[in-house]
Amino acid sequence: MKRIYWIGLLSLFIVACGTKDYEKTDLGLKTTIDSTTVDIQFFSPKIVRILKYPQDSVIDKKSLSVVKTPEKMDLNISEDENHFTISSNSLSVKLNRKSGEIAYSDLNGNSLFTEASPGYDFTPTNDAGESTFKVSQSFQLETDEAIYGLGILQQGKMSQRNQEVYMVQGNTQDYVPFFQSVKGYGLFWDNYAPTTFKDGSDGTQFSSDVGTCIDYYFMLGGNADGVIAEMRDLTGQAPMFPLWTFGFWQSKERYKSQEETVGIVEKYRELEVPLDGIIQDWQYWGDNYHWNAMEFLNPQFSNPQKFVDDVHNLNAHMIISIWSSFGPETKEYKELKDKDMLMDFATWPLSGKDVWPPDMDYPSGVVVYDPYNPEARDIYWKYLNNGLFSLGMDGWWMDSTEPDHMNAKPEDLDNKTYLGSFRKVRNAFPLMTVGGVYDHQREVTSDKRVFILTRSAFAGQQRYGANTWTGDVTSSWEALKNQIPAGLNFSMTGIPYWNTDIGGFFLTKFPKKLEDPDYKELYARWVQFGTFSTMMRSHGADAPREIYQFGKKGDAIYDAIEKFIHLRYSLLPYIYSASHDVTANQSSMTRALVMDFTSDQNTHDINNQYMFGKSILVAPVTDPMYTKDVVTGNSNNNIQDFSTVKSTEVYLPTNTAWYDFWTNEKHEGGKTITKETPIDIMPLYVKAGSVIPFGPKVQYAEEKDWSNLEIRVYQGANGEFNLYEDENDNYNYEKGVYSIIKFRWDDTNKKLTIDKREGSFDGMLENRSFNIVIINAQNEPISKTIDYKGEMLELQL
Repeated sequence: MKRIYWIGLLSLFIVACGTKDYEKTDLGLKTTIDSTTVDIQFFSPKIVRILKYPQDSVIDKKSLSVVKTPEKMDLNISEDENHFTISSNSLSVKLNRKSGEIAYSDLNGNSLFTEASPGYDFTPTNDAGESTFKVSQSFQLETDEAIYGLGILQQGKMSQRNQEVYMVQGNTQDYVPFFQSVKGYGLFWDNYAPTTFKDGSDGTQFSSDVGTCIDYYFMLGGNADGVIAEMRDLTGQAPMFPLWTFGFWQSKERYKSQEETVGIVEKYRELEVPLDGIIQDWQYWGDNYHWNAMEFLNPQFSNPQKFVDDVHNLNAHMIISIWSSFGPETKEYKELKDKDMLMDFATWPLSGKDVWPPDMDYPSGVVVYDPYNPEARDIYWKYLNNGLFSLGMDGWWMDSTEPDHMNAKPEDLDNKTYLGSFRKVRNAFPLMTVGGVYDHQREVTSDKRVFILTRSAFAGQQRYGANTWTGDVTSSWEALKNQIPAGLNFSMTGIPYWNTDIGGFFLTKFPKKLEDPDYKELYARWVQFGTFSTMMRSHGADAPREIYQFGKKGDAIYDAIEKFIHLRYSLLPYIYSASHDVTANQSSMTRALVMDFTSDQNTHDINNQYMFGKSILVAPVTDPMYTKDVVTGNSNNNIQDFSTVKSTEVYLPTNTAWYDFWTNEKHEGGKTITKETPIDIMPLYVKAGSVIPFGPKVQYAEEKDWSNLEIRVYQGANGEFNLYEDENDNYNYEKGVYSIIKFRWDDTNKKLTIDKREGSFDGMLENRSFNIVIINAQNEPISKTIDYKGEMLELQL
């Protein structure tokens, strides 16, 4: 870089007024204001990085989240007495050369976002013997400006204004220091230490316990999808999951033998209830001293290869529990300890005995490993590959990836990692440990897509083939309510895949467990919500959750559960196509209403409805309706009463019409309606102009091909849909090995165009039938079956 000197009368005048020198860099501009270096770096025309640090510091920071290489672009740099202005072809950044305040605007001069003044602070601190800083930066939002993101928070809020959040990864809280605004911009605070987000009448602030510098990224997206696209451009794109992962999953804490686990799959097949995934939880390795040995040491799992093969022979898939910690008798522990790659704070399990509460006369000795160390990640994969992946395991349930930090003491964060103190990198732990497994498996094979179920996440984790669940939440109606905004805000950080333990994990609020009618009702409603999540997975402790635990065919709860599992499978062509949209076009599958209806201010803080894909509005039922107390003798008991059908209210966003999914009744948007909700109905509404494919009735995702799909077209607006297909479970799609069939609906002319098929892959259907069903306001659907051979067809309907 070279220093630019200005000559001429104008520059002499500015220097006389006290202007400080600056450097024009390849990425923007660097200057010093009040002994603080301010470095403005454009990574793209829409993404700008801001670095601030004390003038005498030497900063050489490599981000753990950011993977983007800055683009080459033309920037315009100008100055006057009070400001420097740096502009790309999309964004203008103005730096106050006296106060250091930075303001962002579009090229029309419309203000987007501004720092507060005075807005930043460096407070000297000692971090495990290293002199460093606590860092903070304040911003000023508009009074009524809604913002979204921050990760998975269990407080029920949609807009994240007016709160204080201390961000340290936990079991049920997954923090991402990123938010996006309803104004169409996003901000990523690139720091991994414990961090406080605070928003109130005095401004909005990120402050972190450790930081050599202030480091944040501002991105202009124009709308929510655009912001997410910029965040993924910055931190990595989301790969595709296998088709089977979008089917139904059954799990429990825990199946105690391979015969029991296989028997669950057999029972589902016997009942003809669809199932694709089964999960083997912990202690297949035996006792706690062999915790996470990544091999079958428990005699109840005496033939591991047969175990995996038996599940596969039933046309199901299995993932298995692995952790971020190791017991002292494991091979992993011993190798990692010899290389000083273990930490020494308390983690789960505390006791070597499998009892509750923990018997600390027999401490387990289990400790967390250092995933920040690339050699430690190599060792982790070596044992995982040799012990489990070589058996044909289909994926990984990476538990405690936050990780569990029990009986926490401040000095625990002094633990040394490969990248410095644990405090310095605390919140990025899940990113590093999940990323280590993804990267290594990709190096081994491209024939099996990586699938990871993880309990924690951090910015950039979408690039690692992971679906985050919301942790060990307690079973309650309030918890069910909270999952909706928790997951939607997580999606709005750019990480698209999340799920919950259907039914909640702990049954502490239901001492009668599955005998409690209120819990049965809650479970049925949670299944309905799970049907419209990115992973439909039943799991929990204290009682089993398999469908047959809730009765038999003909029982109201059983039938409601079965109905929605079948509905999930009928929607697989829609869901799989939406997943491709996530990968190819930076979309999101679960979408807060504000994402698609920003101009409707009523949507800005709705926390109990969302879009699933871009066509289906989902309104989960989150209150009990069919359980009531009755007095029997001297005691109160709950009973279920389905004799009176209850209802719930649903808001339908404006500027479009909506069809009731169940009845095809048409409603105009911009109003709240009442929908009857018997136990087997959750309100679902389809946006006018939608084109939705429905698949065949199956017992598992790939049982039947998609040669006879029903294509529903909902009149009232123009619309289109891309039906995506590929080989279902490899990475050939990255090489363009897939096909897309585009459906286009012209509402004015009542014409459906099916475009020429684009692309091809092995096993692709050359000829097929589509049953076209036109849903109209008269509730008199029109149906026509056509043959399709890959060439364009136009249908007048």
